[in-house]
Amino acid sequence: MKAVLIDDENPALLQLERLIHADGRLEISGKFTRIGSGLEHVAENQADVVFLDIEMPGMNGLEAGEKLMAMIPDLQIVFVTAYNHYAIEAFELNALDYLLKPVDPARFAKTVSRIESQLKNTQEQAGVQVPVESMVICFKRLLLGDNVAAGSLLKWRTQKAQELFAFLLHQQDRWVTKDVILETLWPQLKLDKATTQLHTSVYQVRKMLKQWGVKALIEFAHDSYRLLRIGFTTDVDLFTHGSQIGPVTTEQEWQRLEQTLNLYQGDYLEEHDYFWAKPMREELLRRYIHCSIAAAAYESQIGRERQALQRLLSLKMKEPYSDEICQSIMKVYHAQGNQAAVASEYQSFVSLIGNDLETKPEAETIRLYSELMNIG
Repeated sequence: MKAVLIDDENPALLQLERLIHADGRLEISGKFTRIGSGLEHVAENQADVVFLDIEMPGMNGLEAGEKLMAMIPDLQIVFVTAYNHYAIEAFELNALDYLLKPVDPARFAKTVSRIESQLKNTQEQAGVQVPVESMVICFKRLLLGDNVAAGSLLKWRTQKAQELFAFLLHQQDRWVTKDVILETLWPQLKLDKATTQLHTSVYQVRKMLKQWGVKALIEFAHDSYRLLRIGFTTDVDLFTHGSQIGPVTTEQEWQRLEQTLNLYQGDYLEEHDYFWAKPMREELLRRYIHCSIAAAAYESQIGRERQALQRLLSLKMKEPYSDEICQSIMKVYHAQGNQAAVASEYQSFVSLIGNDLETKPEAETIRLYSELMNIG
């Protein structure tokens, strides 16, 4: 097992070197007093574990650990510190272990044993085939699972780790600056505390991705992050692809559209109510309404008016102020020959938007009503 040592204090490096030689299970591939040099070495040479001092000039060791994990997700990191509070924080960041200075030999031996065990687990997991049905569910609530229908779901350690994953997933492989993430997810915290929360959440997300078994990564570069989506799809991806339709003219097209509509089990991330998800939520709802109306139009056209009407009335409960839905309902009632229902639907819509929104129906709704009722 190859180890890299990074500490700005030579005496600390010397002690670690002596402990490693005495233990005999690790091989030192590099030792550095500057974080930058250590990062360059790890990027260019094989390493299994990095012993990393937390308190170093130029870059906090926790941030350096984040950069290392972004480069090599399976890299094991052991933080070394003289301060207990940093040790606790290091553990929260999902480090493999931490060591307090001066390092106790017996404690060091336990750490090496832990490294051996973790590397063995990582090698075993590398041989596991990733399920082809890995999917992220975003409609209604965020769920991760190898096979969601079977209920094989994973749970987040904290709500903020879950939101960070959702936020990066929402960006669709785009890079997001660290500042934007901090302002979005932790606007109420001071910079140092918000940064610590970010580091903690990044580690937790990376741990979740490993547990899930997909090849997705959180990458970090130029003070920015992105989620590289590998090994899974989302219900939103499938819905977006399937909702790109024109008029439905065949039963086969209707069946494909029905499968797409069934993906929409609730509004986008509805139960989490993330403010940053609102524009996407509204866009996906607009697509859902458009596709539902297209399906209802086909059903009405081939004589399945009751099915079309049931679909549209359910849609109306979701979006009661929609002129487009009102127009479609009136058309179906007219196709049934139920003129009284056409008039009732129109009048109730006029009353609803007048009382709640203090507005009137769109010109097209008024024109359609007049045409259907043969007015004027």
